[in-house]
Amino acid sequence: MLLAQCVDRTGTGMWAAVSVLYFTFVSRLDARQLGLLLGVAAVAGIAGSPLAGRAAERLPVRGLLIGCHLLRLGMMGLLLVVNGFTSLLFVVALICLGERAAKTLEMLFATRVAGERRATYQALFRSVANAGYALGAGIAALGLAVGTISAYRALILANALSFALAAALVRRTREPAGHGLVVARGDTGAADQPPTAPSPWRDRGYLFFVLLDIPMNLDDSVLNVGLPLWLVHHTRAPHAVVPGFLVVNTVLVVILQLRVSAWAEGPRRAAGAVGWYGVTLLACCLILASATGGGVWSATFAMLAAAILVTFAELVRSVSSWELAVSLAPPRARASYLGVAGMSQSVQKSVGPLLLTGGVMTAGPAGWLALGTVVTGLSMVQRRASLVRLSNLAAAPAGPRQAVGTVGGQAGPS
Repeated sequence: MLLAQCVDRTGTGMWAAVSVLYFTFVSRLDARQLGLLLGVAAVAGIAGSPLAGRAAERLPVRGLLIGCHLLRLGMMGLLLVVNGFTSLLFVVALICLGERAAKTLEMLFATRVAGERRATYQALFRSVANAGYALGAGIAALGLAVGTISAYRALILANALSFALAAALVRRTREPAGHGLVVARGDTGAADQPPTAPSPWRDRGYLFFVLLDIPMNLDDSVLNVGLPLWLVHHTRAPHAVVPGFLVVNTVLVVILQLRVSAWAEGPRRAAGAVGWYGVTLLACCLILASATGGGVWSATFAMLAAAILVTFAELVRSVSSWELAVSLAPPRARASYLGVAGMSQSVQKSVGPLLLTGGVMTAGPAGWLALGTVVTGLSMVQRRASLVRLSNLAAAPAGPRQAVGTVGGQAGPS
């Protein structure tokens, strides 16, 4: 399964590096069309997670994951032949929907395979995924150096082939036990009449966790959007530093992910780690706010320090977010709950860049200070709410039609 994920991420890394340039120079989209295309695609991606989680309650995860890879394979192939904006909009939306659905299914697959050692599995996956992204970006750099339309299309074809190979590798992986409805330990029921699973959409406590998890994913936008734009427009650091952000991020994730995962392993440690996420992101924001007044060297060191801190925040979040998404969900309906939890990353990818460019950076250094303060405060709220919900779930396990909710620290059935 890890090999399949590595192959998938290699292709995705290629596509991420060339997609905007492809739509600009090959598809000839203007800035307005490109913005609309990416916005609609992001919205489609939001729907992918809950749809995948709901389907996984009834169908084998392996078959669904293969289907997602094949969907992306077909849509990538269509990119080579479609030209009109409307057709591109449809194709790219399905690509994003399939990508988010696939990530949710991979998360569920790994949860069932790894069991209580899911934090270690997540660490291994993160290391493998980053290696895949780096490899894909390197391959894309070779294609971009050529710069011809044929080179762009060759990269798209390579991405499509990565999905075919990933599907073949998943097919050779044994389906984990418990596909379809996941029954909690100790639950009983007739095989032909499974108990009714709780719905995450009626579980206010879990929805509160998912809502708070959106700002807990802002490190992604800070790294990929905030740092480069802030360096270019507000500091004297050379533009050549920008690629260094991804180098620092990739190297640190590969080296430290297993150690951070061991430190934050288990639901209560994961809840405690959420608070450290806020503190670390606040430190990153403080450095960014102070990077505007220095010279070339001081600005360069400040921006690289910010990249290190936001990477530490990412390391903590990647463990705590997944562990809590699993631990706070009733085992009976874990698939649909994880599908809803997966929306937080998709929503952040849609609104995070707009928040940074339209709000935080417009306000200057004060904007970064405000962002860091707010995220830190929300991280403490999520930490407290998660600990209360964990206690309630341990003390009073939910029945087949009831899930324990936590809103603002208060417990009650949803």
